[in-house]
Amino acid sequence: MELFEAAGVHDLLELGAGQGRDTLLFLAAGLLVTALDFAADGLEQIARKARAAGVAGAISSVPADVRAPLPLETASFDACYSHMLFSMALATSELDALAAEVQRVVRPGGLVVYTVRNTSDSHFVAGIDHGDGMFEMGGFIVHFFDRDLIERLARGFELVDVAEYEEGRLPRRLFAVTMRRR
Repeated sequence: MELFEAAGVHDLLELGAGQGRDTLLFLAAGLLVTALDFAADGLEQIARKARAAGVAGAISSVPADVRAPLPLETASFDACYSHMLFSMALATSELDALAAEVQRVVRPGGLVVYTVRNTSDSHFVAGIDHGDGMFEMGGFIVHFFDRDLIERLARGFELVDVAEYEEGRLPRRLFAVTMRRR
């Protein structure tokens, strides 16, 4: 949120909004949020939470699959945010296409912030190997990122920062990636 405030972000696209944990934080801070998720029921839960918090007028919901072109106008957002969506079972070619779509919908100079599990994570190379950096544990496939994949997806962007951190009880090892659209 501090990055978005410093950059004067007003219109935010959140990819993979899930249950709305981050969405509600952004709405409470006064941002206009377009929440995109594959699960329409999750988007409805977020809408209910936004109504209860009195911020329903600041959210738009878009049910969509990120493996297809985003159903959004070109250069329509100041920033894009995603927590762990890029670590879903998306092939590298699908991630390339998604990064190109994010570049298309974010205005020049806009920020892109995403988090992903990285190859320092204890689950990397554990479970069933699906190739392309993806491993399945407990029926859930995770795409683990190394620096080369981050650099690859940053084509057309300025790579501002890559920070490594831990989250959760395992703990999960993640990268927080910040890019600026050229």
